Amino acid sequence: MSTDAHMVNSAATHPLSDVLPATDNHPMAILARPEEDLYGGFTRFELELEFVQALANPYYLNHLASQNWLQDSSFIEYLKYLQYFNKPEYIKYLSYPGPTLKALELLQQEKFRQDILSPDVVARLAEETVLASIRNK
Repeated sequence: MSTDAHMVNSAATHPLSDVLPATDNHPMAILARPEEDLYGGFTRFELELEFVQALANPYYLNHLASQNWLQDSSFIEYLKYLQYFNKPEYIKYLSYPGPTLKALELLQQEKFRQDILSPDVVARLAEETVLASIRNK
């Protein structure tokens, strides 16, 4: 099976398969796209990777909450879509998979999306992240 055929065949399971053209249905397919389809010089996958890794920063999560992004239904759907980073073929691209995937998991919960506005919650999450990075060295 050719790479293009594989990308199209995997389209049915992609969260945005009803929105994106067939060649865009698989996040990794974007890496093979021609130059004119780049977003500011980056592929969509590269932008999603950078964004999802930023979610590991509790202060960034607090900023998103303070700007009401975590109450926007479209943004919440996007966070659900980013769950593909939990799959083994994508985890390998994460610099800090533990904190990144934990943040993605927590962001699925409405209570957490409200609680992250609290400086105490942000501080506790930041401390947990630092302690986890020390233990994993």
